[in-house]
Amino acid sequence: MFQLPFPLRDANAAGSGAPLGDLPEWNLDDLYTGEDATELKRDLDWLEQACASFATDYEGKLGELDAPGFLDCVLRNEKINQIAGRIMSFAGLRYYQLTTDAGRAKFMSDLQEKITNFTTPLVFFTLEINRLPDDHLEGLYAQNADLARYKPVFDRIRAMKPYQLSDELEKFLHDLGVVGDAWERLFDETIAGLEFEVEGETLNIEGTLNLLTDPERGKREAAARVLAEVFSENIKTFARVHNTQAKEKEIVDRWRGMETAQLGRHLSNQVEPEVVEALRNAVVDAYPKLSHRYYELKRKWLGLDKMQVWDRNAPLPMEDTRIVNWAEAENTVMDAYNAFDPRMGEIAAPFFSKGWIDAGVKPGKAPGAFAHPTVTNVHPYVMLNYLGKPRDVMTLAHELGHGVHQVLAAEQGEMLSSTPLTLAETASVFGEMLTFRKMLDGAETQAQRKVLLAGKVEDMINTVVRQIAFYDFECKLHAARRGGELTPDDINALWMSVQAESLGPAFEFMDGYETFWAYIPHFVHSPFYVYAYAFGDGLVNALYAVYAEGDAGFEDKYFDMLKAGGSKHHKELLAPFGLDASDPAFWDKGLSMISGFIDELEAMED
Repeated sequence: MFQLPFPLRDANAAGSGAPLGDLPEWNLDDLYTGEDATELKRDLDWLEQACASFATDYEGKLGELDAPGFLDCVLRNEKINQIAGRIMSFAGLRYYQLTTDAGRAKFMSDLQEKITNFTTPLVFFTLEINRLPDDHLEGLYAQNADLARYKPVFDRIRAMKPYQLSDELEKFLHDLGVVGDAWERLFDETIAGLEFEVEGETLNIEGTLNLLTDPERGKREAAARVLAEVFSENIKTFARVHNTQAKEKEIVDRWRGMETAQLGRHLSNQVEPEVVEALRNAVVDAYPKLSHRYYELKRKWLGLDKMQVWDRNAPLPMEDTRIVNWAEAENTVMDAYNAFDPRMGEIAAPFFSKGWIDAGVKPGKAPGAFAHPTVTNVHPYVMLNYLGKPRDVMTLAHELGHGVHQVLAAEQGEMLSSTPLTLAETASVFGEMLTFRKMLDGAETQAQRKVLLAGKVEDMINTVVRQIAFYDFECKLHAARRGGELTPDDINALWMSVQAESLGPAFEFMDGYETFWAYIPHFVHSPFYVYAYAFGDGLVNALYAVYAEGDAGFEDKYFDMLKAGGSKHHKELLAPFGLDASDPAFWDKGLSMISGFIDELEAMED
């Protein structure tokens, strides 16, 4: 409940030394001033007492509360969430700044353990809410408008009602969760401990994956072959992790009565299975006009008869190698945000001036990029690994979009501000699109325009096509595991069945590529998470098309959507724009934007 987002792996986040200017660092004082801060001790003491008294006052009694009493209960629960979230945000963000520091790792782990112990007595809360009759809750809402605000929270909790087990079994599963966590830790420790010898240099996985974007084809090939070799040597461990986790999920799902392995993710995302299926089908049907067509263009640009897997993320021959310093990156993104609406620029400005961004690449810092909302009475923090590449500017625009969204949604309070995964990418991808359009409009030559378009198309294919291929792989894996143990060769075959289909005929696949499923963290940490990326990209493409068509009052409607946080369903949020994600044509509208960019790239070849 109180964990930070899993750091996203970004292949560009390694190595530095470029003239980037003064890169900002986090100032975490708005959370706590240090490990020994008196406010931190005070909050820990308060939290222990608050959890104990909450359980004493309410366990077994939720059904007896009147509307004001129920509201008090909800507000007390919200305050507990806020204090616990503040503590873990501070511990986690400090750790991500320097993951190699044993003291910081211990500090975070000790606090996580304390908070887990404090909050274990609160397991009863959601179980009892789900035992309340519908008409009882509706009656309470009718009596108290402040309580009725929280209906979306209870709706989300009660979506699990048909799949809830007895209190005793739920507590058993809660305690047993540490066993599943151990398999995740085995995966993480195995990945972190892998060493790759590339051209005489020993690298970790981040450094090796980064070489897949190297301008030298020989270096990319060497990295790909070493990755395959090391994955193959460890494939039994990765197969064991996947087999065990998929089996554990199948057992829990069977006991809960969930019809499919994906249903739990759909429920947590507040999205109907048929909507995800419509997205999946639209993307798979579009493979030929998206990835197949684009990679055929890239094959020609690279002067190859066939693309190999190490060419997928190769820089383009005409790519601009100019370094974008931090001041220019800030100006580019802020100009794009202000041009859309000055209110967006106003919200974004403090991130740059008040220590809310940690931008530099430093030894021991977590890889990738993220925006963490902390809690609603503080502010978000953005982490980057900024190297001055044009795509790093897009990453800044993306994470700043998350930050703006989180600031606006904070008005909803702790329990209603959090946006489901399927909508959490809306503001980030939209901010990225605004910045991309600004950079595209500023392109001085046809070559610059071509590089920008190609880079955007690659990012979209990685976000939409690649993630849906990942989703299909997971669906096949979990379905196959229900029939028995899977050998490494079984899993390899499932991986290749989706890779060839999604990447298309421009590619040949080297021996060993069949093992590349092994390093994807989402399969282990968050099964079926991956389609949320495609959902967010498709949604924003459709939304941007409405904006580009000059929809009256679009900016106000857009801000209202972000302010809603998790208080409304995607149908309600999209209705003002005339959009409906359950309509298959909705996804075609989004995919056609990617197709249009490829049309323009093809036209440049004539």
